[in-house]
Amino acid sequence: MDQIIMSANDGGAPTPISPDTFEELTHYFKYASSAYSPVCLRPNGNTLVLQFGSQVTDIQGFIARDDHRRELIVALRGSASVADALLDASVILVPFLTPGVKLPPKARVHAGFLAAWDSVAVQITTALATQRQLHPGHRLVTVGHSLGGALATLAAVSLLQIFPVSPVMDQTRTYSYGAPRAGNQVFAEYVNAEFGARAFRVVHTNDGVPTIIPTSLGYHHHGVEYWQHLDPPSPSTTVRCAAGGEDPFCSASIPSGGVNPAHATYLGITVPTPFCL
Repeated sequence: MDQIIMSANDGGAPTPISPDTFEELTHYFKYASSAYSPVCLRPNGNTLVLQFGSQVTDIQGFIARDDHRRELIVALRGSASVADALLDASVILVPFLTPGVKLPPKARVHAGFLAAWDSVAVQITTALATQRQLHPGHRLVTVGHSLGGALATLAAVSLLQIFPVSPVMDQTRTYSYGAPRAGNQVFAEYVNAEFGARAFRVVHTNDGVPTIIPTSLGYHHHGVEYWQHLDPPSPSTTVRCAAGGEDPFCSASIPSGGVNPAHATYLGITVPTPFCL
């Protein structure tokens, strides 16, 4: 695993990632892309634990178990309906109110994203509680693309508090791809402090979704951003940015163009390609 070699105040140029990190980012994107599939019987070739969803918010996804890597992976789908669009548009910043979770008093998150997470949180945590009893050494991983990436961050924050890490388990990790800003600076700093190098936020070239919710509304990205700044995707065209989340040398340097072609492809994989066999 690569370690963070820059801080938010380093001011240096972003550095290319290793082939191992590139392979890791690609591996977890396959789960994020598969979350768009209505049914995914073998997520990334692994065991399907639960296919979850909410009729109210139209959020869906699955929990997979990888016994080789000893992981329980929660994959959340990105926007795919009118209901999802309405959630995306609910940009008011609100306190993080989820049972069993307590954040710093001034931490605020996107109201629509929080409503989406809360609509499936009980299904997910109930299934994970059972799986953790059966597989106590498996770490928790959350993944998602677009809206799903923002939800993956909220999920990771929740699961980290709800499920304490045992001595034989690696701590929770989270991987987001093309995700919009999910909360304010206090929330971002909390994520950075709790996850550090275990939070991976990937942006493809000029994808406009990660910056579609502007900082002028009080929002702030968490780190660590991995920016594929050129095509085709490779370790040499993907850089690790400053740990603070709003590196001026990375994707934040490009004004948002909204949903564009770059948002539909990550690491050479077109969304929603299923990896379900």
